[in-house]
Amino acid sequence: MEEVAPEGNVPGHVVLLGDSIFDNAAYVGGSPDVVSQLRHELGGWQCSLLAVDGDVIAGVQRQLGALPQNATHLVVSVGGNDALGYGSLLQERPETVAHALLLLAAAQRRFAEEYYAMLDAVTAIGLPAAVCTIYDTPPSGPQQPVVKAALCLFNDAITRAAFTRGQAVVDLRLICSEDGDYANPIEPSEQGGRKIAQAIAAFARTSGPSAWPFVVANAKLPPR
Repeated sequence: MEEVAPEGNVPGHVVLLGDSIFDNAAYVGGSPDVVSQLRHELGGWQCSLLAVDGDVIAGVQRQLGALPQNATHLVVSVGGNDALGYGSLLQERPETVAHALLLLAAAQRRFAEEYYAMLDAVTAIGLPAAVCTIYDTPPSGPQQPVVKAALCLFNDAITRAAFTRGQAVVDLRLICSEDGDYANPIEPSEQGGRKIAQAIAAFARTSGPSAWPFVVANAKLPPR
C-alpha cells in the first residue's frame, strides 16, 4: 500500500471495518445507514463498507483481505460482539469483590490479546486508522449502569491498544449519548449513524501521515 493519505479537503477513500455499528442497514428501516451518511458527509470521497453484521474481532483480518487498493483511511468498530460473549460472567456469584475483579480481568486479558493482534494487522497496512470504543447502550435502559461499568474493561483495552499503536480513537460512548441514537440496545439508529458518520468525517479530514493520535468525541474537528 503506497498511496499517500490526502490532507484537508482532497478526496480520499475511507474503509469501514468491523461489525453492525457500521453494517447497520438492517436496523434503520430503509433510512440511510452509516456508510451512506458518511458518503453524504464526505462529498467527493469514496467510502467502502467491509464491516459485517455479527463479526467479532478476529473477523477484521478477513475483512482486510478485501481492502481496496486506493484506500486512504481505515476505521474499525469491533469488539461489542466479543464483549457480549462474556455476558455470562454477570451471572456469576463470586464470594468477594476481589474474586469478581479477577474473573473480569481474565476476560479483559483475552479480549486485549485478540484486539492487539487485530490492530497490528490494521496498523501494518500503513494508512491513517481510527478505532471506535464500544458504546454504553441506551441511557434509559434498565441494565445500562451494569453494562456501562462492565464495558469499561473492554474499552480500556481498546484505548490502550490504539494509543500504543499510534492510532486515533472515535469515542462512541460520548457520540451516541441519547436514547434516539439507538435502533435497539446494540445497533445505531439513523440518528446515531449520522453522529458516527460526522465523527468519522472529522477524523478523515484531520488525519494524515504525520498526524498525532487523537480522540474524536463529537462531530467537530479536533485541534491540530
